Amino acid sequence: MNPALPTNWHYVYVLKCSKAPLIYIGCTNCIEKRLVKHNGGEVYSTKNRLPVELIYYEAYKTKELAYKREKKLKSHGSSVGKLKSRIGITKEGRAG
Repeated sequence: MNPALPTNWHYVYVLKCSKAPLIYIGCTNCIEKRLVKHNGGEVYSTKNRLPVELIYYEAYKTKELAYKREKKLKSHGSSVGKLKSRIGITKEGRAG
């Protein structure tokens, strides 16, 4: 995390799952706490794919902007495809 960013920002984040060639996209106001919850098995969507690794995040000034971006990534295949290409994720879902 960049310590220069204000703590009241919201983040869209991407996790790489270790047990499957998948990524998880989420939104939070504290990436560190959310990552602990994911790796502690407290998040239903990732608890069977542990451990997970943070591979990317974007910062937004408002919760609304962050959730709008998360929704776009989850509902528009081209948006997530462009993001995967930008961060080096192959078609199989693995970081390359």
